[in-house]
Amino acid sequence: MADADLDNLRPGAITIHRPEDFEGMRRAGRLAAQCLDMLTEHVAPGVRTDHLDRLALEFMLDHGGVPATIGYKGYRHASCISINHVICHGIPSEKTLKDGDILNIDVTVIVDGWHGDTSRMFYAGEPKVKARRLVETTYAAMMAGIEAIRPGATLRDIGRAIQTLAEGEGFSVVRDFCGHGLGRVFHAPPNVVHYAEYKDRLAGVQRAPDTPLKPGMFFTVEPMVNEGRPDAKILKDGWTAVTRDKSLSAQFEHSVGVTENGVEIFTKSPKGLDKPPYR
Repeated sequence: MADADLDNLRPGAITIHRPEDFEGMRRAGRLAAQCLDMLTEHVAPGVRTDHLDRLALEFMLDHGGVPATIGYKGYRHASCISINHVICHGIPSEKTLKDGDILNIDVTVIVDGWHGDTSRMFYAGEPKVKARRLVETTYAAMMAGIEAIRPGATLRDIGRAIQTLAEGEGFSVVRDFCGHGLGRVFHAPPNVVHYAEYKDRLAGVQRAPDTPLKPGMFFTVEPMVNEGRPDAKILKDGWTAVTRDKSLSAQFEHSVGVTENGVEIFTKSPKGLDKPPYR
């Protein structure tokens, strides 16, 4: 057994995947991205979010995948759909989209045991100027974080790139949720926070881990960026996270792998539909 394999067995260890594991993540990531590609033409005012969820479920099953979220801690849907001031984990329902809504659709699909996890923002109709700017900034922040990934860099470097860009545009980065390791498991070390540091009123200065990045690490980068303050709260359903000040929130997510000289994005859209507008 190689030293890297011994490290992977230690509690809380970050799994270092083998070069051949990248192919498994490519297949899973591609199907997750294709699922979101399919949904783009269905997002419109008047459409129910449970209809979008049903389309996602049917697409995954029809293409050899399984939704990772159904049954996960009791969750019953193939996607999370988060509208306007919902930060993440919005539950699909009979709610219909309205003109000007912005929404995040988050899917995780399992293909041959590998997890492809991704989310994108969508517009129902025409959003307001500031909503559009929030969405564009959030995508740019995610990509800035991804561009910071390379062997020898750290998790804090990812957070710094995201925080600098988002706050430079006058927005705030949510601190309550983070990216995560994945592969043959849905959620694993490391936690990938989307800031470098911030000052907490009670706990003092909080800093992102300076964990070094190594080839073979797989994880998500998924910043949530708010129009107003970064504070979040969970609704009584136990899932839906919303902004405390009811300001708009946006999120994008890619699954990535650290390579020998940089990073590979597993969940890029095959059709180039990585950010709106999609038409």
